[in-house]
Amino acid sequence: MKIDERHLVQLAAVINAGGVTEGAALLGMTQPAVSRTLAALEKRLGEALFVKGRRPLRPTPFGRALADHGQAMLLASRKASELIDNFRHGLAGSVRVAGTPFFMDGLISGLIAEFHNIRPDVRVIQSYGYMAELQDAIRADRIDLAICPVDVLDGDDLEFQSILPGRNVVACRVTHPLLMKRKLKGQEILDFPWIAPPPTSPLQADMRALLLSFGSTGVSMPYVGGSLASAMNYLKRTDALTILPHGVVFAYRKEREITALPLRVPHPERALGILRLTGSPQSPAVTAFAEFIAAGFAKLADLIRRHEQSVIWKA
Repeated sequence: MKIDERHLVQLAAVINAGGVTEGAALLGMTQPAVSRTLAALEKRLGEALFVKGRRPLRPTPFGRALADHGQAMLLASRKASELIDNFRHGLAGSVRVAGTPFFMDGLISGLIAEFHNIRPDVRVIQSYGYMAELQDAIRADRIDLAICPVDVLDGDDLEFQSILPGRNVVACRVTHPLLMKRKLKGQEILDFPWIAPPPTSPLQADMRALLLSFGSTGVSMPYVGGSLASAMNYLKRTDALTILPHGVVFAYRKEREITALPLRVPHPERALGILRLTGSPQSPAVTAFAEFIAAGFAKLADLIRRHEQSVIWKA
């Protein structure tokens, strides 16, 4: 015998609420409509669903058994309704985001944690890549957003939202000998070993441009590649130097182990931002995540500006 699932849901609501009127109100229905449903269900089944003459309503064992199935459906319906509401408000769903390793590890991962403090049910799936890989991944619908430094976009099917100006610094440990100098000369950075960024990183080209600007014909580079964590650990224990985005170094300022030399370096013609497919519909969770990241970087940019006003950057 096939039973309409909605009838079981109404039965469960009446039993839970203790009366037909209360159960109808719980479901947003009228009392006569629910009464007709229960009467028709009893007639079809040939079994009483409630003990006659008892107030408040008391289900028969048969009525209780059927109501248990209706209760499961009622709970599933409520969960589905809650999921729909949460999805529409960006409180549920998933975000596939990728970006350049140093920025993802140094800045974005912390913001993802803060995002989850207010939207814990949004699943964030993170991966890594550089510009060419990230563009391909967006076009192939493998990721929703890319957070990366951009100078020139390849094609007009992608849109870019700048969230932080491109600015690099020469990073070192806080006890580096060059920090003890009253007047730092740019050429002095050539006397120390360097950590070379990964070969595919834009920082590789930025480092070459920096060293050439100070007349370098070759410096010692005993350590090449590695993650942000490995570069930081290496800097803490040696007098090596490396080039890093100012935002990344600034984010680690409270640890008081890594800092930037007060030396002006050539600015790359690029900015860090959010890359996405032009005109592509995105889920509310993705939109909420992008807005949260942009707001977080707006605060960071303001902190950096205040910090730079208190530091004398040498020519």
